[in-house]
Amino acid sequence: MEHIRIRQYQENDFNRIQELNQQEGWSNLVEKNEDTKEAWNHSNVSLVVEADGDGIVGYIRGFTDTRITIYICELLIDKKYRGSGIGKKLLQYVHAKYPSTRMELLASSISHTFYEGQGYRPFYGFRKTFEE
Repeated sequence: MEHIRIRQYQENDFNRIQELNQQEGWSNLVEKNEDTKEAWNHSNVSLVVEADGDGIVGYIRGFTDTRITIYICELLIDKKYRGSGIGKKLLQYVHAKYPSTRMELLASSISHTFYEGQGYRPFYGFRKTFEE
């Protein structure tokens, strides 16, 4: 794996984050551009991963109360870098910053095997938007 660096999100990273979202087909985040940007600006877990020569190749965004729960909203790694351990490293990095917390996140039908492979267990939950 090329040399990577995890660092805090900066507002000028947002366009690249949206490129990654677009490539992944996460159209809701792309279409709600201003809301997505505000979400990044108000998240206390907001990190990007840079790889030598390629710039930002992944990110993690979420929030935490720093004592009980970390909730991961999005974790995305550029397809070119998947399988190289970056996602695992990001999850470990965030959890190590808040070791007394439990980490909660949602997984897709595709990503659930990744999380299970990292020792995460499924749990039952609900979701509803205001309009529903």
